[in-house]
Amino acid sequence: MTKGLVTIFGGSGFIGRYAARELVKKGWRVRVACRRVNLAGDVRLAGAPGWVDIVQANIRDRASIERALEGADAVVNLVGVLVEKGKQTFESTQAEGAALLAEVAAEKGITRFVQVSAIGADAGSVSHYAKTKAEAEAAVRKAIPAATILRPSVVFGPEDNFFNKFAEMTRVAPLMPAIGGGKTRMQPVYAGNVAEAIAVAVDDAGTEGKTYELGGPRVYTMNEIYDLISAAIDRPRFKIGLPFFLAKPIGYLCGAVWRFIPPFSWGFLGEPPVTGDQVEMLRTDNVVSEGALTLKDLGVTTLESAEAITPAYLWRFRDYGEFHKASSEA
Repeated sequence: MTKGLVTIFGGSGFIGRYAARELVKKGWRVRVACRRVNLAGDVRLAGAPGWVDIVQANIRDRASIERALEGADAVVNLVGVLVEKGKQTFESTQAEGAALLAEVAAEKGITRFVQVSAIGADAGSVSHYAKTKAEAEAAVRKAIPAATILRPSVVFGPEDNFFNKFAEMTRVAPLMPAIGGGKTRMQPVYAGNVAEAIAVAVDDAGTEGKTYELGGPRVYTMNEIYDLISAAIDRPRFKIGLPFFLAKPIGYLCGAVWRFIPPFSWGFLGEPPVTGDQVEMLRTDNVVSEGALTLKDLGVTTLESAEAITPAYLWRFRDYGEFHKASSEA
């Protein structure tokens, strides 16, 4: 016996793999809806045979959404982009995509809807990422008032694009850019804890209509995050202050190059080091706000810290590999 079927849009991504496992643990069958099913086969390992299925779907395409929601009892939307590429823009993917998904879900009578947003979502923000996240929240709540909204801070884990990104930069950069002086505060939260929150939000009707902000056990400045990464990979780096008025044009230039100019736009060279939109987001602290509902209110109380988790996957950026220098020389 199962509790029902949950369709996870974006379920083949970073957080989706963790969420699928947690939902299966709670007795839900999972349908992973993603654009490239050929790259999502390992998600089946989240549960025993028959518990996790994969379907092709595009959040911008109504027909594929309707197929993916056939027979579903709940929906989780994890679709989002940090860097715009081709048709994958903030507006089309995060705002319009979420609105279309919620509209179709409402038409099918689905009321359990979990929208994974982000701390800092703000309809008045200059950042297109933050603005479209807020637009998505509003559209989802309009279509499904009982929807649960989860707003995580920066999410970390072995597959993240945050700690890994800066650790990779240390291989070629003798200096780390401290945008705005590196004083922006963040509250990194472990992907496994976010997945627990998603599973509770799907499973517990008491979360309906509520918004939760998800942060880890400690708040860091960007400078402190650089120090944490440097200690984990044994690559000391000086930090150089970069004022916002200088960082912003550099970011927009990088974003344009990586989006429109081959071979950067082909993806062979990875993500841009920074974009103008990311610089805008760094103007505002990314921490749980006072008085907000949190992980604790969802019953998630054992929070993993960045100090405990990141060294276990950042070691590959050390010159000497996984083991301590003394061990390798013995």
